Amino acid sequence: QVQLVESGGGLVQPGGSLRLSCAASGRIFDTYAAAWFRQAPGKEREFVGAITWRGGNDYYHDSVKGRFTISRDNAKGAVYLQMNNLQPEDTAVYYCATRRDNYRDLALRTSYTDWGRGTQVTVSS
Repeated sequence: QVQLVESGGGLVQPGGSLRLSCAASGRIFDTYAAAWFRQAPGKEREFVGAITWRGGNDYYHDSVKGRFTISRDNAKGAVYLQMNNLQPEDTAVYYCATRRDNYRDLALRTSYTDWGRGTQVTVSS
C-alpha cells in the first residue's frame, strides 16, 4: 500500500494560484498512476486530473483544462497539482490518489486504491 500526504492548500483570491503537493511512501509508487480529486461541501468527490507513471500522459476534467497542470517526480515520490486562475467554484478539499493500473479509465474514483487525507483549498475575495 502507498501512503499519501497532501500539502499546499490554503486561502487564495480569485485569479490566484496554488501548488499542491502529494508525498508518497510505501510500495513502488513510481509504477502507479496518480490522480487528484476534489470534494466540495454537499457534493460528491470528483475527478480533477491524472498522470500515468512515467508522466508522459496527463488527463483533466474539462472544468480545469488550461488552468491546472499535474506533474510528478518519481525520484522524490511526489505528485504536484499546479492550479492557476483559481475561481470560487474550485473551493474544495483536494485529495491525492494512486492505483497500479495506468491504462483504464483514469477518472474512475472507485478504481483508486490509495488516498490521502486531503488539503483544503478556498478561493474567496
